[in-house]
Amino acid sequence: MSRFELKLPQMGESVAEATLTSWLKEVGDTIEMDEAVFEIATDKVDSEVPSEVDGVLVEKLFNIDDVIKVGQTVAIIEIAGDGPDDDEDGSAASKEEEVPQQVVEELEDQMVGAKETTASPAMAFDESDKFYSPLVKNIAKQEGISVSELDTINGTGKDNRVTKNDILEYVENRASGKQAPVSAPQPTATKQEQPVAAKMAEEKPKAAPVHVGSGDEVIPMSRMGKLIAQYMTASISTSAHVQSFVEVDVTNVVNWRNKMKNAFEKREGEKLTFTPIFMEAIATALKKYPMMNISLDGDNVIKKKNINLGMAAALPDGNLIVPVIKNADQLNLVGMAKAVNDLANRARNNALKPDEIKEGTYTVTNVGTFGSVFGTPIINQPQVGIMALGAIRKIPSVIETPEGDLIGIRSKMYLSHSYDHRVVNGALGGMFVKAVADYLEAWDVNREV
Repeated sequence: MSRFELKLPQMGESVAEATLTSWLKEVGDTIEMDEAVFEIATDKVDSEVPSEVDGVLVEKLFNIDDVIKVGQTVAIIEIAGDGPDDDEDGSAASKEEEVPQQVVEELEDQMVGAKETTASPAMAFDESDKFYSPLVKNIAKQEGISVSELDTINGTGKDNRVTKNDILEYVENRASGKQAPVSAPQPTATKQEQPVAAKMAEEKPKAAPVHVGSGDEVIPMSRMGKLIAQYMTASISTSAHVQSFVEVDVTNVVNWRNKMKNAFEKREGEKLTFTPIFMEAIATALKKYPMMNISLDGDNVIKKKNINLGMAAALPDGNLIVPVIKNADQLNLVGMAKAVNDLANRARNNALKPDEIKEGTYTVTNVGTFGSVFGTPIINQPQVGIMALGAIRKIPSVIETPEGDLIGIRSKMYLSHSYDHRVVNGALGGMFVKAVADYLEAWDVNREV
């Protein structure tokens, strides 16, 4: 018998660690190759980690809510045969997959650097001797918890680390006025911290108390729901949201798609929906107006080279996630349709990879799916714009002809463009959404695909 080390695989270019959320197998369970053993979570997405061998789980090296670094051994699986013992020298496969320590350290440095760029002066985590996961740091920043205050929270994780549940419980107790458990008296804020803390206390509104009546059902928010709530609140607090709306005549698009969809599906094995058509129009407009394809980093504007379109997709639990179509402007309509369908299907099946929800430069959400005529979506940070696609409706409309104006039935929809008024003025925001509308209204009904 030999032993195989199941390690935390590399999940993306800038992902150096993850939180263990659940064990799917117990010690003594038989495991088949590619069968999921445990679940992990990064800041945005959950993933299952499968076994690479057939065998029996004999040891679990981490507990739920522990933070695991890429390349660390998480479980030991006993396999049949006389191969080398992984505990002594490790199998060849394990050695090939293990991430060099310097790579992990470099990724951690990049993550810390990126976070410290936008952190307030009170959030200097390098002044603390304790280790905090990226998720705990993000929650602390969003809730205005200073490093000195964070150091007082009793951690229940491995080596007394503060877990997600610990800091959320602390935040809840602080909001309700209860005394949260601390490990030491909270030190007095420095001169630099005092005005920041006072300002945050003044600006952060207190939630109104909620009365729970007889027969009311209390439903705890899911982990994903809590994260989304935090991100949305942070986005509203960060960006000055402004909206522009344009009504679009998409009659040519509707007629063309109805004419082409059956042949397209028969030839490509993919459904031709309206979404890839709209994605193509938005990618084209971003090339025309590259200052919509930016991010704001302090006092610097970062003009993005690649056009990576985020596409809001529904998860099975009702939450939304935003997978990203990389280099969307380089795809033809067939490639765009395949990318849209693939990401949407895997989002519904919780099969997205961490890399597939990163590095978006502009986001699109289809509120028309739910019957909404238009919406005012919240910007997906650190982007500066997001477009909502309204429902397509047949309505009576004025049609201009050389012989005069007529009343006819046209297929129309609204485009709602939310943008960050700190860096995008009304002229640019309006011209951009108008460019998308013009592209759709000029659709060639004889186009081949």
